[in-house]
Amino acid sequence: MRERILDAATDLFDRYGVHAVGMQRIIDEAGCGKQLLYREFGSKDELVTAYLHRCEGSWERSLAVALGASERPEEQLVELVRLVGAGVPGPRGCPIRNTYAEFPEEGHPVHQAALEHFGAVREQLCELARRTTAVDPERLADRILLIINGLFTAGSALSTAENARVAVELVRDVIAFETAAERVG
Repeated sequence: MRERILDAATDLFDRYGVHAVGMQRIIDEAGCGKQLLYREFGSKDELVTAYLHRCEGSWERSLAVALGASERPEEQLVELVRLVGAGVPGPRGCPIRNTYAEFPEEGHPVHQAALEHFGAVREQLCELARRTTAVDPERLADRILLIINGLFTAGSALSTAENARVAVELVRDVIAFETAAERVG
C-alpha cells in the first residue's frame, strides 16, 4: 500500500507541484483511507521526503550507466551529461529542484532532503573529476554541475534533444579546457 500511495503522490506532484496537491487528493488517487495514508506516512512532509528519495533514483541510475560506459572519467562525465539531457522529465523539469523551490525555509525537512541530494550529486561529480587530469577538479565538477542544472531548467527554447546535444558539446569543451590547463600550466 505504501508504494501505491507513493505512486499516486509522485504522479500528482510531478504534474502539479507539491503545494498544489492536498492529502485528500492523494487519498482519492491512491484509493486508500486517510488513516491508512497517515499510518504509512506520518505527515505530508514525510510523504514529500519519500517522493524526493524516489526521484533520486533517476540520478543514481544515470550515474551507474555512465560509470559503466567507459574506463575514462572524462568520457564518464560526458556520458552522464548525455544521459541527464536525454532523461529530463517533461516540461516542469527536475522534480527535486522544483520541490526545493517550493520549500525555501532552510530548516524545513523537505528543503534539507533536497539540499542533501544536491550535495551528494556535487560530491559524486567531484569524485569523477578528481580522476581526470584537471588541475582544479572541484572547479571542473562545479562547471559540469552548472551544465546539468541548465538541462533541468524548464521552459527552454530548445527541444530536449537539442538541449542534450548542446550540453554534451559544452561539457566536452569544459573538460578539454580544464584538463589541458595541467599540460599548459
